Amino acid sequence: MVGKPPAATQVHAAIACLRRMTEAFARRRQQLALSVGLSEGQWGVLEEIATRHFMPSMFARTRSSSAAAVSKTLRQLLDKSLVSVGLSKSDGRQRAYVLTAKGQHVLRTLRDEREMAIEEIWLTLDGDQMRNFVSFGNQLCNRLEHYGSKEKDR
Repeated sequence: MVGKPPAATQVHAAIACLRRMTEAFARRRQQLALSVGLSEGQWGVLEEIATRHFMPSMFARTRSSSAAAVSKTLRQLLDKSLVSVGLSKSDGRQRAYVLTAKGQHVLRTLRDEREMAIEEIWLTLDGDQMRNFVSFGNQLCNRLEHYGSKEKDR
């Protein structure tokens, strides 16, 4: 059942709340990355390399980044001894990036820190409120995406 539409002041308060939440997530992600001597971009590349399906050109496209920026990040990770590079076993023309033991340790530390935050922040919330939040958040995202696709078609 749909209730009455929110007042404009409620909508603006919700937008302000989302902005604050987005900024808090960004700050926390930056803090986590810095705690192990990485930038957020380096962390993202490290996570992707850990999947073992890392291809720099595809990573650049999916992140709306340039190949040069990804190459620079890879050089930084190589300089920090967090990744190593060799030739791909399946295609000798491709480079294969893998995490070093140091890179695995850094990534494990990041994941452990993230899990501790989830336990302290998220898992202490009310389950019904969380389900409502997820439902509302997905509904809002669907509406934003739909609106954005309509705007693109204009």
